[in-house]
Parts: sequence; C-alpha cells; structure tokens
Amino acid sequence: MNPFLTTREVADLLRVKERKIYELVAEQEIPVSRVTGKMLFPRDLVEAWVRRRVGLAAGAADLAPPPPVLAGSHDPLLDWAIRESGSEIATFFGGSIDGLSRMTARKAFAAGMHVFDPQTGEFNRDVVADEFSNQPVVMIEWAWRIQGLVVASGNPKGLASAADLGGVRFVPRQPEAGSYLLLRHLVAEAGIDLDTVVMLDPPARTEADVAQHVLEGRADAGLAVESVARMHRLDFIPLFRERYDLLVWRREYFEAPMQRLLAFCASAAFQRRATEIGGYELSGLGTVRYNGG
Repeated sequence: MNPFLTTREVADLLRVKERKIYELVAEQEIPVSRVTGKMLFPRDLVEAWVRRRVGLAAGAADLAPPPPVLAGSHDPLLDWAIRESGSEIATFFGGSIDGLSRMTARKAFAAGMHVFDPQTGEFNRDVVADEFSNQPVVMIEWAWRIQGLVVASGNPKGLASAADLGGVRFVPRQPEAGSYLLLRHLVAEAGIDLDTVVMLDPPARTEADVAQHVLEGRADAGLAVESVARMHRLDFIPLFRERYDLLVWRREYFEAPMQRLLAFCASAAFQRRATEIGGYELSGLGTVRYNGG
C-alpha cells in the first residue's frame, strides 16, 4: 500500500470533490507534503486527521485517558531510560508517523518523532501543528542527534554520502518512520533515484535492527543514529543533524509515568549513559517546542 495519496485519492477517501481538497490545503486544514511541486498526502496522517475529527465530534471530555504507551520513533537512549527509570511506560516503536496516528486514536499518551520538513527546515512542529491544531498537547525536545550511514567496520564499500547508495544493499526503515522520510530527502538532494538503491525486505523496525542487519552481513548499509553504530562497533558516516522530540498529551505530561522519566533524565546515571553511547546533544532536553490548545 502506497504511504502517500494523490489529491484525487484523498477526495475519493473523503467522498468530496477535488476542489474541496484544494480548499482544505489552502486553509492548512489537512496534512500535506509538497514534493517537486506535487501535493502528496501521507496516508496515515490523513486517516488520523479524520479520526481526530470524529473524536472531537464526541467531545474531548468524553474520551478515555490514553494508556501509558510511548509510541513513535525508536531512540536508543530513550528506550534505555524508559526501562531504567521505573516509569512503567510501555513502548510501541512503529515510526514517527505511526506514533502520531496512535496518539490521535488514543492508543498512546506520547510519541517520539523526528520529522524534517525540507521546505521550512523545521523539525516536527509543522506536522504536529497540522495534526493537533488547538489540541491539548505539548512537544518537548529530547535531543539533537546525528543521522548517517551505518556500515561494516572498515567501510568496505567505501561509502561517503547518500550519492554512493546506488546498487548498495540497503536496509530501510518502515514508511512510517522519520528515518525513511529523511532517506527520501537525502537521496533526492544527492540527485539519485531511490529505485537504484537495493532495498531489502522486510524493513527494520528499530535503529538496533538496522545495525544488526549490517553487523550480520545481510546489508551493506542503513540509515540510523550515531549511537547505534557505536554500540554495535560499526563504522558511521555522518550525514544529517536532527532534533528528536517527544509529543505528549498535556494532562498525561503531568502524570507519574512521564514525570518519573523526566526526573530520571536529570540523574547522574542518565548522563553517564548518554556519554558512554555518544552521539547526543542534550542541553535542550525538556525545552517546550510546541504548546497546543
């Protein structure tokens, strides 16, 4: 299933005329991406947009509190901190876009995300503002990270940039992942066709899965954060500096699970771990990047 819809496909999904879709885009009501002048609509975000409006029709006060599940994008340091903090937060790392959908459906109280908008140069804010306009959510900074190519020790393929990926066995992330969206951007910026990259199937669900594919020789390269390469003793070619944020329903932000996690992040143990695995800039951890509603 294609993760992106055309204008006609969105109109068919909503059972309206295409003219109405253009009006929704002009009013900045519906999630949309513009690629080489063409409008594409992320399927997951459009479906979540519809579900949110159904929920609003029932009234926010009637919605049950979401479970203490943190969805969205996988981050190795966050994954470790959740386990060590005693926060009792469960995780479902299905990708940044999947996390937004799960929050909208009240299946998660928070989501990790790193969605870059090449048009604005913004991280996460645009997609959150589109999806959660006037909703009681808060987005806080987790960390700045370096995304790059994870390759075998010694870099046997001699890779130096996204322009070198043609013909390379590459382990991708799922289409809902921020890393997959970033890969599309990096490849387009490098001027190569994504179809020339040998994409392995199935995609890796987490950062650690990417490293494992490379470590075991099933893939020549994958896109992941620097800390993953270091943890698996693999080589790393830095390509892109990004910000990873946590989006949380505001009421749940003040509840015990989230507060335990944040308190642990101020501990010496957390700081030691971040230093050990490397690849993180944490000076802005907890900074509010978006405050909705």
